[in-house]
Amino acid sequence: MSDDLYDEHILDHFESPYHKGRLEHPTIAHEDKNPLCGDEVHLELLVDEQNRVKEAWFDGHGCAISQAAASILTQQIEGKSIDELKEFTAPQMLDLLKVRLTASRQKCGLLSFKILKTMIYTLDEGKSKS
Repeated sequence: MSDDLYDEHILDHFESPYHKGRLEHPTIAHEDKNPLCGDEVHLELLVDEQNRVKEAWFDGHGCAISQAAASILTQQIEGKSIDELKEFTAPQMLDLLKVRLTASRQKCGLLSFKILKTMIYTLDEGKSKS
């Protein structure tokens, strides 16, 4: 199974990531890391007036799985509404990776997803206070 771990889909996103870098003025940004392996991901979103993700960017370092997952996630969520992202599940994120991961590697594959869910919660909290 470890040979399958770094299939072409993962390596393509790892070697040529989608939207790796930083936004000049993100609506929201958050980062997290996996303390077990040291993977780090910083995620930034530009959300428009209709509550849609206009742009999604990431930065960070770590294994091919965590970095490819962040690239795949940013590509997947652009154009989606915050309400659509609330419905987005961890199994759906893992399906986007197109490889079967061991339980410990799932933490790598879900790091950016976890950050996204924290961001959505934070956006909701901000609205309920205003």
